[in-house]
Amino acid sequence: MAKDQHIPFVRNIGIMAHIDAGKTTISERILYYSGKSHKMGEVHDGESTMDWMEQEKERGITITSAATTTEWRDHQITLIDTPGHVDFTVEVERSLRVLDGAVAVFCAVGGVQPQSEQVWRQSVKYSVPKIAFINKMDRISADYFGVTEKIQSTLGANAVPVVIPIGAESNFAGIIDLITMRAFYYSGDKDEDVDERDVPADLLENAQRWRTNLVEKCAEQDEELLEKFLEGKTLSEEEIRGIIRAATIDQRVVPVFCGSAFKNKGVQHLLDGIVDFLPSPADKEPIIRPEGDSARPPTVKAPFSALAFKVVSDKHMGKLTFIRIYSGKIDSGTTVYNSTQGNSQRIGRILRMHANLQEALEEASCGDIVAVVGLAKTRTGDTLCSKDDPIVLERIEFPAPVMSISIKPASRIDRDKLSDGLHSLSDEDPTFVVNYDHETSEMIISGMGELHLEIIVDRLKREFSVDAEIGRPEVAYRETATAGRDGQYKHSKQTGGRGQYAHVCLRTEPLDPGSGFEFVNKVKGGNVPSEFIPAVEKGIIKAMVSGPYAGYPVVDMRVTLHDGSSHDVDSNEFAFIEAARVCFRDLFMKGLPELLEPVMSLEITTPEEYLGNVTGLIFQRRGRIDSMDQQGEIKVVRGFAPLSEMFGFAGTLRSSSQGRANFSMHFEHYEAVPYSIAEEIVKKRREDDKIR
Repeated sequence: MAKDQHIPFVRNIGIMAHIDAGKTTISERILYYSGKSHKMGEVHDGESTMDWMEQEKERGITITSAATTTEWRDHQITLIDTPGHVDFTVEVERSLRVLDGAVAVFCAVGGVQPQSEQVWRQSVKYSVPKIAFINKMDRISADYFGVTEKIQSTLGANAVPVVIPIGAESNFAGIIDLITMRAFYYSGDKDEDVDERDVPADLLENAQRWRTNLVEKCAEQDEELLEKFLEGKTLSEEEIRGIIRAATIDQRVVPVFCGSAFKNKGVQHLLDGIVDFLPSPADKEPIIRPEGDSARPPTVKAPFSALAFKVVSDKHMGKLTFIRIYSGKIDSGTTVYNSTQGNSQRIGRILRMHANLQEALEEASCGDIVAVVGLAKTRTGDTLCSKDDPIVLERIEFPAPVMSISIKPASRIDRDKLSDGLHSLSDEDPTFVVNYDHETSEMIISGMGELHLEIIVDRLKREFSVDAEIGRPEVAYRETATAGRDGQYKHSKQTGGRGQYAHVCLRTEPLDPGSGFEFVNKVKGGNVPSEFIPAVEKGIIKAMVSGPYAGYPVVDMRVTLHDGSSHDVDSNEFAFIEAARVCFRDLFMKGLPELLEPVMSLEITTPEEYLGNVTGLIFQRRGRIDSMDQQGEIKVVRGFAPLSEMFGFAGTLRSSSQGRANFSMHFEHYEAVPYSIAEEIVKKRREDDKIR
């Protein structure tokens, strides 16, 4: 089959859901029934194919998205299993950006859970068509129709059942296909055998009612079919499948399936739904940057274009770059143009991934999702294309980190390894940010939550052999004076030879917040020689770098030099620096100093039922609320809180809202620390001997 003719037979899909809804188990069953693997890997045994990282096996959760390719009914299916934990939302974000369709998994007991809403919003953002699979129908309190209704009411989706369950909980025996009106029962030691039968008489009335619902939903999507339906004519199976497919691709309906992946029920029908209803690359166009580039046709003959959506460090292969090819093709050894960065790079090898295993390919073409070796300078979100026909695809937007901790090497030997490891991990994960705070001399790492940073530290130890110590980062406080003072200081030392002499008279005044530092020279008559004036300013600045109150930088001060004296022989630059430094420190401490702390502006989105919890958390952290707005069923709370009180806030907010509230924050301004708290900070600083 020619390459372009093959594209309609390609499906690039993701599995997305709340944590523990069964995504990885479904992925394992898809691989088993499609013949890709010959053993059903179980998450609880730590033997699943897709959860291959040691951290995933130990915790029983998906941390990084894993890709694999299999076949079903002569269709090539590239499958990406994404994490469900909110800390690893970056994996969902970048996967949905390059996928053509998705399977949204819901627990038949838990229904539409908090992270279900989050990943659903992400899929809507990238216009990804979806089918739904209601899993765990064998569990106590499983409710297929209740969850379907929740998908409609909570997510605003036009959820249309295409199958209904036969029984529920321990009596869940199979499904009825509403398109063919056939019943499928599961048997065998592991329920892996499927027995097709007529719909039992006692279930026929209910099945016909739901088939009528399916046909009505289909007819609503097409005028010709609606007219045919109203005339009482029967819609064929091909017509029903065709309109469901078209409406799914247009995101007008979400077909709903059900089963129990762990008990091997319903997965084959889900595979049929993936092939029948989700789009191929030919059905979608790449997202082009809005600067006027025209979309490329999804064909092999079109100029090459691809998006790098993930970067991984492999200890055997080096840097692997995952790409989605939107048009054209590439061969091993091809030189491609990175239009985002403006450089050319050579592709060394092309690999088809099966979780952490690799299959070498000679070429890859439109519609393929592959990993390539050799793109050392390519980062997540970069566009790769032909230099003769450049194009820029829209980059991936990632959420800002919400939690930070300090990290330092346990020994001098670990110092270089820590730097290399952090650099490598930040290349892989755009939501993991590394900064060095020059004020506090701390390395600060930031991520999406406590588990995210815990995994980062664990990977540093296992993959890079780095022992690191972590701790709560030190807040970058400031200090200022609240009253002006006049004073003088005479620096005079005699050491037997040439001595040191400098005399300065200074006046300090507080300035408005945010004004910074202002030095004024009002010396008259040359009492302080002009060549030493810069030394006076330098001495003041030296004293302000580490303030006398708590050792933090001094801000918002005006210092005026209005008099002084010098010695013809003993005066020098060093003497005036020292005189100005000591004089400023003395006047500052007499000027009623106060500590300033960074205050962050907050924006919290929460369902209204958790509004009381959210506002309570803000007040507990010395915060204040500025405004509250309504966005649909969501409340948006805006306010301010000191940075020192915000450590650990992400985890507390999630636990107080069942994971359904989210927040962002950024620096706003500095404010005075309450006196009692300031005294505790100063006392601790003195004990740590940080005030020099």
